[in-house]
Amino acid sequence: RVCVYTMSKTRPLSRFAKSALSLEIFLSVGALGGGGALMLGSRGEIIPLPVSALKGSPFETYFVPGLILFLVIGLGPLAAAQLAWRRHPLAPIAALGVGVALLIWMGVEIAIVGYSNSPPLQAFYLLLGAVIASVGLGWRITLGSWARRSG
Repeated sequence: RVCVYTMSKTRPLSRFAKSALSLEIFLSVGALGGGGALMLGSRGEIIPLPVSALKGSPFETYFVPGLILFLVIGLGPLAAAQLAWRRHPLAPIAALGVGVALLIWMGVEIAIVGYSNSPPLQAFYLLLGAVIASVGLGWRITLGSWARRSG
């Protein structure tokens, strides 16, 4: 027997859903702005990043990294937030995916341009990725245990 749990649209959002929604929107706003700035000023005209930091990477300018940042880390969390808002059953998995995607993004960024602690943005976004992934995982585990008890 398969037990499928669907979230009611009339129920208030859970603590996990509210947390995921808030964190995903926060991440999205920053990534859309940062990605847009990198695409519009791909040689460091808007965000003062030296193009020399990309040496040894597949990128000559910041346009493609900005595009990836905009699409994946900017629009992805918005889609996940919409799932949470609509109380979709895949919302917890989407939140987990957003957190993991941010951790991967930060790992690749650090591998390509190196780690900088001034300002500590990389550390902040690594922590944010871990928190979002943890919220998604905790949310999923909570729903799974609820579904087992009610089935």
